[in-house]
Amino acid sequence: MLISLIGFAATTGRAEDKRIVMIAGKPSHAPGEHEFRAGLLLFQKCLAGFPGIQVEVYSNGWPADDAVLKGAAAVVIYSDGGAGHPALQADRLQQLDALTKQGVGLACIHYAVEPTIEKGQKEFLDWIGGCFEIHRSVNPVWSADFKTLPDHPIARGLKPFSMRDEWYFNMRFRDGMTGVKMILTAVPPPETMKRHDGPHEGNPGVRAAVEKGESQAVAWASERAGGGRGFGFTGGHYHRNWGDDNFRKVVLNGILWIAKVEVPPDGVSSTVTAADLEQNLDLKSGKRKVKAVPAGPAPAPAAK
Repeated sequence: MLISLIGFAATTGRAEDKRIVMIAGKPSHAPGEHEFRAGLLLFQKCLAGFPGIQVEVYSNGWPADDAVLKGAAAVVIYSDGGAGHPALQADRLQQLDALTKQGVGLACIHYAVEPTIEKGQKEFLDWIGGCFEIHRSVNPVWSADFKTLPDHPIARGLKPFSMRDEWYFNMRFRDGMTGVKMILTAVPPPETMKRHDGPHEGNPGVRAAVEKGESQAVAWASERAGGGRGFGFTGGHYHRNWGDDNFRKVVLNGILWIAKVEVPPDGVSSTVTAADLEQNLDLKSGKRKVKAVPAGPAPAPAAK
C-alpha cells in the first residue's frame, strides 16, 4: 500500500469519535530534521487509546483524496512552508477556508506556520492567529528557556523547561492580538542575531527587539469569531526533541484543544523511547537516523 495514498488510522475508532486528520509533508532536510511523517506517526501513537478521538496520518503531502477531510474535527499540518507549502497549492486554501468556517480546528507545526505574504498570510492569520512573515520573522537555532506558563488548557501539565531548536520568532499576529493567546514565550539571546540580514535571518526591527531583551512567542493558540480554534508551534526542526515530555506535551495538548476535546488536568500523558524516535524516519541520502542536536552553538540551518 502506498503511504501517500492512504492514512494510518486507529483501528478502534468509533463513529462518534472526533476525527483528527494529520498531514505530513514530503521528505525534507537532513536525517533527523523535518521528520514530518515520523513526527506525526509518533503523535498518533501517543494519542492512541485517548477517549473520544480517532487520529489519521496522511504522508508525503496532501491526501490524494480530499474526501478524507470531510467530517474532520481538526487538521494538523507538519510540512515545509513558503511557496511550496502543501496548503497553498491548487484550491487547498479554499478547502481549508470552508472547513474552518465550519469550526474545524487547524494546527501548523514548524515550517508549516509559513505561508507567503501574497498567498496564504491573510488566511493563516484568520485560521491560526499568526504566521511567519519573511523579512520580519527569523528562524535561528537557539535554546529557549520557558520560565513561565499561561493559564490555558494547552499548558496543562507543563513544567518550565528549556529546549534547543530552530524556534521562529517576531511572528506576524492578528491586529490587536484579537483572540490570540501566547503559550510559549522566551527571550532570545544575542546569538540569534549573528547572521546577516535576509528573508529569514534578520532585519533592523527584530535586532532592536532582541537588543531590548523583549520576550518572543514561539507557540500560540487562537480562537476565531465563528468558534473554530487554531494553534501554531514553531519548534520541531529536530526530531529527537519529541522525546522531551514537555516539548511533546504542549503539541499533544494543542491538538486536542483545537479539536475541542477536553485536555486532561495534567495534560496528555505519553511515553516515548529512543526506539520510538527511530521509527518511521524518512530515507534521506541513504540514511535513516535521528541526528543529535549539538549542545553548543549550532550552525545555521539549511536555507528555506
